[in-house]
Amino acid sequence: MLQITPHQKFFLSIEPLDFRKGIDSMAAVCKQKLQADPMSGILFIFANRKRTAIKILVYDGQGFWLCMKRFSRGRLAWWPESLASNQVSASQLQILLYQGDPTRADIPSDWRRI
Repeated sequence: MLQITPHQKFFLSIEPLDFRKGIDSMAAVCKQKLQADPMSGILFIFANRKRTAIKILVYDGQGFWLCMKRFSRGRLAWWPESLASNQVSASQLQILLYQGDPTRADIPSDWRRI
């Protein structure tokens, strides 16, 4: 089971991905283009060219999870355009998964002093 928690790392791939690719091909993209270890536990998020679907690849210590969400209506409202914005927080990812724009949302920080 996948859980999205504030202590996890998430990488959004800026370039669109051919959604015919499977786990092994996506892991190769993580290594070669994103220069990150696909077995590190980071959630790698990819979008298709039309931005009507996303795929998430993650390794949980025993194997890979490959999740896909195809939007029934519309497309993504936001997707990063530069390397500076390819890391997102857990709350920003939640907004993105519901086709929102995390850059416009007023999100409190994940951690605060008690």
